[in-house]
Amino acid sequence: MREYSPDLTPQWKRSKPVPEVPADPDLVVEVAGTDFCGAVVACEAGTVTLEDRFGKRRVFPLEPRGFLLDGAVVTLTRPARGPAAPARTASGSIAVPGARARVARAGRIYVEGRHDAELVERVWGDDLRIEGVVVEYLEGVDDLAAVVAEFSPGPDARLGVLVDHLVPGSKESRIAASVTGPDVLVVGHPYVDVWQAVKPSALGIRAWPEVPRGQDWKTGVCRALGWPENTGAAWQHILSRVTSYRDLEPTLLGRVEELIDFVTGSGEA
Repeated sequence: MREYSPDLTPQWKRSKPVPEVPADPDLVVEVAGTDFCGAVVACEAGTVTLEDRFGKRRVFPLEPRGFLLDGAVVTLTRPARGPAAPARTASGSIAVPGARARVARAGRIYVEGRHDAELVERVWGDDLRIEGVVVEYLEGVDDLAAVVAEFSPGPDARLGVLVDHLVPGSKESRIAASVTGPDVLVVGHPYVDVWQAVKPSALGIRAWPEVPRGQDWKTGVCRALGWPENTGAAWQHILSRVTSYRDLEPTLLGRVEELIDFVTGSGEA
């Protein structure tokens, strides 16, 4: 017969139980004993995958007392299977099953080039079709004033424009200021090209390379990364790695959402 062995550890030395918390998607926790903090992106048997604010992902074991939630020690558990979460579009919006595309609005969103348009379609395409917003590309902004004049924007036909490299003192900023008005909104991102709006982590690189002035930026990127100097093929590779808004920099996400709200009027009080 097995002898009973009482636990003689003093009460004050015994580990106190800690809360068990389901590792639900987007829950933000810190890994105990490290400085890694991230949101849950996946949870499988025995492990959890976290993504930090730079887009870096790491896998950790679901060990007892292995995480901190709001500074308190917790044990993460695999979420129980419950009702299916609502399906979402690539932009993170709740998908509307069976929704039909709306008749196109008079308003439009213009972007600088084809790559910009393809990236916007990749992430926001479902949302834009439901809202009836058409995206067109300009092939540069040098003639933006003439384009706006020909479009003749008004309260029922607003125009939104997304500009590359919109930084103070730039040519683009001066052009944007000359056309902005009550029914025209010009916003932009600080990147030399929309390629940079894709997070390096989505491509498996540490960072976008620095390209010397005077050198074609896209060609320089291909050279620095050891890719064939075929910028069209390089872009298709980049685009293929974008599956949702998580793969894009917040600087671009906010600007596109701002344009959609402006054109549809959904951002008004």
